[in-house]
Amino acid sequence: MPNKAAAEKYLRASQRRRMRNKPVRTYARTTVRAALEAIEDASDAATDTGAAADWTQAEERIQLAVGALDRAAQKGVMHANTAARRKSRLLRRFHQARNPESPSKRRVPPPEPARTP
Repeated sequence: MPNKAAAEKYLRASQRRRMRNKPVRTYARTTVRAALEAIEDASDAATDTGAAADWTQAEERIQLAVGALDRAAQKGVMHANTAARRKSRLLRRFHQARNPESPSKRRVPPPEPARTP
C-alpha cells in the first residue's frame, strides 16, 4: 500500500490506465496468435497435399493482426517500435512459410567501430 496521498493517486491512475489498455493489448495478442495458427494450418495443408494451399484465410488473419497492432501503437498501449517488430516477424514468418524454397536474407552484422590509437 502507498504511504503518501500522491502515491495513492498514482496507483489509482495506473489502475485506470491498465483497465483501459487491457482489452486493446489482449485483442492484439489474440489476433497475432490466430494469424500464426492460420499460417501453420496453410503450410501444413500445402505439405500434406503437395498442391498449392489456400493462403487467403492466413492473409485475412494477418491483415487483422497488423491492424490491431497499429491500433495498439496509435493508442499508446504498445510502443510503435514494438508493434513494427511484431508485424515484421509475423510477415517474415508468413513469407517463409509460403515460399520455403526462397532464400531468406541474413542480417549483416554492423561494422566494427573505428579504433583510435
